[in-house]
Amino acid sequence: MEWAHGVGSGSDLPIPASTAILGATAALTISFAVLVLAWSKPRYQDDASAPAAQRHRDRPAPAVLARLVDSRAFAVALRVVGLAVLAFAVVCVVAGEDDTSTNPVFGLVYVVLWVGLVPASLLLGPAVRAVSPARTLRDLLVRLLPAERRDGVVRLPDAVGYWPAAVGLVAFTWLELVSPNGTVLATVATWFVGYFVVMVGGGLLFGERWFERADPFEVYSTLVAHLSPWSRDGTGRLVVVSPLRHLPRVVVRPGLVAVVGVLLGSTAFDSFRDSATWVRFRQDHPDSITLWETLLLVAACALVTAVFAAATAAPTPARGVARRDVPGLLAHSVVPIVVGYMTAHYLTLFVETGQLTLIQASDPLGTGANLFGTADRNVDIWLSTHPTLLASIKVLAIVLGHLVGVVAAHDRALRLLPKGRHDTGQLPLLLVMVAFTFGGLYLIFGL
Repeated sequence: MEWAHGVGSGSDLPIPASTAILGATAALTISFAVLVLAWSKPRYQDDASAPAAQRHRDRPAPAVLARLVDSRAFAVALRVVGLAVLAFAVVCVVAGEDDTSTNPVFGLVYVVLWVGLVPASLLLGPAVRAVSPARTLRDLLVRLLPAERRDGVVRLPDAVGYWPAAVGLVAFTWLELVSPNGTVLATVATWFVGYFVVMVGGGLLFGERWFERADPFEVYSTLVAHLSPWSRDGTGRLVVVSPLRHLPRVVVRPGLVAVVGVLLGSTAFDSFRDSATWVRFRQDHPDSITLWETLLLVAACALVTAVFAAATAAPTPARGVARRDVPGLLAHSVVPIVVGYMTAHYLTLFVETGQLTLIQASDPLGTGANLFGTADRNVDIWLSTHPTLLASIKVLAIVLGHLVGVVAAHDRALRLLPKGRHDTGQLPLLLVMVAFTFGGLYLIFGL
């Protein structure tokens, strides 16, 4: 995509970028030392292992809000919104111009869906699951099946885990970041036709569990939603919960490490491809650049996944904990890091191109319409005109994400590592997180 993901470089910081990067890595290291000394017992356990007293710390949501959210009318309304947006996008694809400056489809896909699901899931919970048109289409089609087959025809093997979602995330980031036709209507439409065929077909075959494990957008949204204050208790009641207590409740399945590795690795790849080094390489290899960038994207995702898995599996775990399970049990600690990187990398795109998408949506076919009353508005570029603030937000987002990740990893490590190894056993993961912090800031600011 040619849309800028953000302005505000290292030179716009109120202090030198190199000082900010070193300070951020030092803050991470010091925070780890403080945690080791002052945090000796796990506090944020998942529901299955937490004592009843800890589970009771979740407070019931306000009764009025709970009744609204739990009502069938509210659920149906959200599904109708999802179908309406899908229908609107289809009309724009079929009858709109193949032009990013006028057609809102590109903004709907790359900004509202891909970037917007992060703040939506942080604030509201698993937003994609609630509005998913793929789920709705499956639910409508399943009514045509015999009652005994409405929950799927075949049981999805547990070993499949989140692997389909990981593959889907690689496919989407390739479309967004690598494909030379990523802003061509036919290409985007073809990708999503394939997406709906796979999702709806899999839903009919395997039931609702298919979406929970295979839909790249739903899996991503659900992971981010574990940093939201909204959850469900064991009885399904809506509760208010601390994000640090909510985060360890991420359901661990095969492929979880790959999912967070793709999310983090693809963002790193996107930052690197804007560097002067890669721009020169792109200019020197115009005919084969798609192949090279495809290989680089896959390599970045695989490297992040492998490094994290190796660092978390290196220490000897406590008795009763299988070494191969440790990376998955610590993968939730990468979620706040992903959110931090996404905030730093896509903030300007979300704010400014998001406004452009809303403006385009009022006149999607270029007929002079003003459907939503926004066609005559202009994009407010206030954020871009304050590069110092933007650069500072980038640093704070990445550092805060890593600090929350360190806390989550430390708390879980206290249960996974044997007594006496709580400090040294976490060193490999600390080194990896320091490297992620240093590398992430380095790439974001193009130093």
